[in-house]
Amino acid sequence: MKTSHALLVAVAFAAVAFGSSSAQDSKATAPKASEPPLTAQGAKAGKPYSGMYSFLKDGEFVQITVEDQGRVTGFVSRYGEGESDKGAFLDQFFRSGTMDGNKLNFTTETVHAVWFEFKGTVERGEGKNPGDEAYYVLKGTLTDNTSDAQKKVTTHSHDVLFKMFPEEASPAPPVRN
Repeated sequence: MKTSHALLVAVAFAAVAFGSSSAQDSKATAPKASEPPLTAQGAKAGKPYSGMYSFLKDGEFVQITVEDQGRVTGFVSRYGEGESDKGAFLDQFFRSGTMDGNKLNFTTETVHAVWFEFKGTVERGEGKNPGDEAYYVLKGTLTDNTSDAQKKVTTHSHDVLFKMFPEEASPAPPVRN
């Protein structure tokens, strides 16, 4: 129930934050098997990778939107772990994000003295068909940075694999008669 509520809140927030055209862009269909893998051909090649991916804990996620010229926007939604925000749902928008070929990099804004940096790739995952869970995955190194009251930064890096959410986890398009 907690995961479903968090997902619904996040999807609603994303729709408002990015407007209807960006929200629709994030639901772009995956390339057919006959299409080439993502290369530096342009932004259209990266659009299938736009979407929602798992994050560190159950109920947390990262939303990626690949835009023109390899620009990437999005945000991380996670549970706070500090004294003042323990268990609160926090959204951290990307300060910067780029995609070059299948290489993805992003850095979040700082929220409650914490920010994240991701450097990695977008790859085909274990999902069999477009729309299946883990059809695409984000694979790389996530660095979490925490600043204390004296402005001392503590950094932890670890290898991660974030799976794309299945299409049924996204809001269903309206039924047409």
